[in-house]
Amino acid sequence: MLPWRRALHQGVAGNLRGRQRAKAAAGEVVAKKIIGHLIDSASNNHQRLVRTPFKDDLVFPGYDQDEWVAAQRCQEAPWPALVETWRAYNLHLARVMAATPEAVRLREHQRHNFHQIAWQTVPEGEPTTLDYFMRDYVTHLWHHLRQIL
Repeated sequence: MLPWRRALHQGVAGNLRGRQRAKAAAGEVVAKKIIGHLIDSASNNHQRLVRTPFKDDLVFPGYDQDEWVAAQRCQEAPWPALVETWRAYNLHLARVMAATPEAVRLREHQRHNFHQIAWQTVPEGEPTTLDYFMRDYVTHLWHHLRQIL
């Protein structure tokens, strides 16, 4: 198992239940909103990962993170339900990542929009891979988990 896949499994399998500890500083999002955002991220990235083998590029639609979280009213949802949704979605994503053939993961694409949708962006026109995007997803996930754990 590649290290970033192992990191995804560890993050998902970790004990997040009961660890809703929102930071008190003004302007910081509460844990429920962070988990809501991570559910949306998983949902969007699931579609991106599944579609890639059938595409000649890595251009995917983006989404307005704050609007999605607000529309779903994540802050009003029960914490255990949010955590279980997040956990199940990410375990599924880990399976999708593991099932993606190496040739698909490592194929370089000149055309992409990772300068717009990746957490750690890739300059437009610079070749990149789905493997990079998978690792970027896991890094993004861990960044947010550290905010609430």
